[in-house]
Amino acid sequence: MNSKLNYWGQSKAWWAVLCVGILMVLCGFAYWFFPVMGYAVASVLFGWLLILAGVVQLCVSAGENRPRGWGWWLAGGVIDMFIGFVLVRSITLAEAVFPYFIAFVFIFWGISALVSAVNQRGRRYWWLYIINGILLLVIGFFFIDAGWGQDMEMTSFLVSLAFIYWGFSVAMASYDMKPTRVE
Repeated sequence: MNSKLNYWGQSKAWWAVLCVGILMVLCGFAYWFFPVMGYAVASVLFGWLLILAGVVQLCVSAGENRPRGWGWWLAGGVIDMFIGFVLVRSITLAEAVFPYFIAFVFIFWGISALVSAVNQRGRRYWWLYIINGILLLVIGFFFIDAGWGQDMEMTSFLVSLAFIYWGFSVAMASYDMKPTRVE
């Protein structure tokens, strides 16, 4: 019997979650070093990454061995895909609502990280989920502030920071999802 307590569950598709995280980090650094590519390109690129992340989340939640916490994966996948399709469909609309949609995504994942931390209190590094949740919430609230002021420079900086941080968070969560061998 596997005694490892894992809120996110274990899945053979952990490597797909890792790939999404790595792609997010690479896109974040590309946007950080080449901000000239523009706000519209970032919103569309982020939309496609959200669609990809949503597909991976739906696959994880619908697998034959549904992981514990599969409802969070399902809800996150639907939300990410919806927001991703809205961002990809219209560049004009994407530019107007981009900070608010991204704020919603980060606030959702911040709350889910905090819930995960509460459920994993017995684990060794459960407090890292609290820190991750708080940072995700802070980034989400910064996006709301940047959107309210229509500050494109601040939003561009936050987008690159968000890609990098969220990519690392997703990559770290993927290792927690890797199935362990029982001997």
